[in-house]
Amino acid sequence: MKLVGWGYHWQDVEIGGRYRTINRTLTETDLVNFISVTGMLETIFIDATFDVGTIKGRFVPAALSYTLIEGLQCQSFFQGTGLALLEVEKKVFKPVMVGDTIHGEIEVLSVKPTSKGNRAVVTTMNDIVNQHGDKVITYKAVRMLAGKAA
Repeated sequence: MKLVGWGYHWQDVEIGGRYRTINRTLTETDLVNFISVTGMLETIFIDATFDVGTIKGRFVPAALSYTLIEGLQCQSFFQGTGLALLEVEKKVFKPVMVGDTIHGEIEVLSVKPTSKGNRAVVTTMNDIVNQHGDKVITYKAVRMLAGKAA
């Protein structure tokens, strides 16, 4: 019987392979819970009347958008096979607002098996894209993925 919901082992991914997460709409509850648990109680996130000029709406921290996409990957791409997040290099292009819907687009850049332990270091480029098709955040992630059982 096939197991549903299990992530990819390092042998299942190849350089140039592309994957897409499901969509996730950010809600006011997401914002409030995230800033409360992290202490990111910055005016731009807690004051609905805060004027930032021409941009209207409720900003969400880039860290929230990033962690939601990581969560979607945890539930799919590397569920049960992800061993460690080793490095992240991130760039933010546009704000994400409450009510925006985002998804992740992942491209495998490299797969480097380790010398022992049946695991590999896998590097991916992860684009976070909003409902308009705009890339709002991009980040390179370096992870350790488990291999298939011998």
